[in-house]
Amino acid sequence: MGNEPLGDGDTPPHGMPLPRVPQPRDAADDMPSMPESQPVPALEPELEPQPRLVADPALPAYHFDHDTLKSLLGAWALSACSAEESAAVEDHLTHCASCAEEALRLRDAVGLLHREDSLDLDPLLRARVLEGCLGRRPARIPVPEWAGPYDAETARLDAFLGDLGDPEWEMPVRLTWSGGQRQLTLSGVLAHLGSIDGLVAMAIGLDDPLGPDAPRTIAGRTDEAADRCGHHSHALIRSSWRAQTRGIVRTLSFAGTSSGGLPVDFTGLVLPIRDALIDRAFECWIHAEDVATALDYPYEPPAPRHLNRIIDLAARQLPAVLAERRRAGLASSPGWLTEAGTPGRTLHLEVEGQGGGHWYIPLDSPAAIASPDTEVAHVALEGIEFCQLAAGHRHPEDLAAGQDGEREAIRDVLCATASMSRM
Repeated sequence: MGNEPLGDGDTPPHGMPLPRVPQPRDAADDMPSMPESQPVPALEPELEPQPRLVADPALPAYHFDHDTLKSLLGAWALSACSAEESAAVEDHLTHCASCAEEALRLRDAVGLLHREDSLDLDPLLRARVLEGCLGRRPARIPVPEWAGPYDAETARLDAFLGDLGDPEWEMPVRLTWSGGQRQLTLSGVLAHLGSIDGLVAMAIGLDDPLGPDAPRTIAGRTDEAADRCGHHSHALIRSSWRAQTRGIVRTLSFAGTSSGGLPVDFTGLVLPIRDALIDRAFECWIHAEDVATALDYPYEPPAPRHLNRIIDLAARQLPAVLAERRRAGLASSPGWLTEAGTPGRTLHLEVEGQGGGHWYIPLDSPAAIASPDTEVAHVALEGIEFCQLAAGHRHPEDLAAGQDGEREAIRDVLCATASMSRM
């Protein structure tokens, strides 16, 4: 009985409603339309209709019997039926509960055979296109190499913002660093980035986006920029930020590589502009990931060569940060008295994966010579994990780090890395 199609008015067992199966992709959409149904010739009284495994265009769809239609379910799920067979199967599924359930199972199984391709563009596509173009015709005014990561990361974030609608701009985004946490809207995050970029802009003679009387501290500038967000549209906030980033890159390109030594004061941290641009690229990437996490949106890390520059900047800052923590009584291991220019204890920092490398960190004095010959500790970290630690998104105790040698020295370096993070 279960193999017979249900007629009009019949119900499946247990009083369940008849399932409706959504139509699959039609494989024969591009086939010419089938001819009009022909009258069915009268059958001889002594003959019974036989099952048809291949549709006869001369016969209408209702001449497929139940067994034939059931045998076509696999081909239908694969979109391999002809137009007539598909129409017959889909009409049958509205009346036969057992075949409808089987069709659903088959279609779900077919879905597992197809790998879903991302519709997002490769985040490195722009860089590859530009590299190819510049390989054929070099830029008349090239961007300094050390400004490349900032140019790339701001462009990636701008492309990401272009995919978002108005509701996403008011989503809460949590910013985390070693000193605390703060929640802003997406508009607030972009305003925060622009306000700190304004310190770079002023260093090269451009206007401060917050005006001449704006606060100088990072927290004060962020408060000022976030308060102004409510008075401007999302489009204006985005276009103002993007115009400022392009203005910075364009000005530095005209100035040339000789401008790399200009100092940028981040209130307590003064960096030459070649390092300041790497620092800003790092923060742009980290906050873009903060936004993407809040929106459950995928976001890739920077290109390996840019990631290497970010890691290198953090590694070069570690000796000074470690010395400052030791003076503040925050270090576990005491430093040896080492004269400038002489060898001292060394930690070997090995960063694995794309953008990684080997760095030797002087433990006793920023002016001491770091050398593999004086290595007392070795720590190995994956590149993205190291960056997350430097951003204050990971705790030193939670890292999957390979460690060998003086444990206190390793802990001091990892804690110093985390302490470099800021909002």
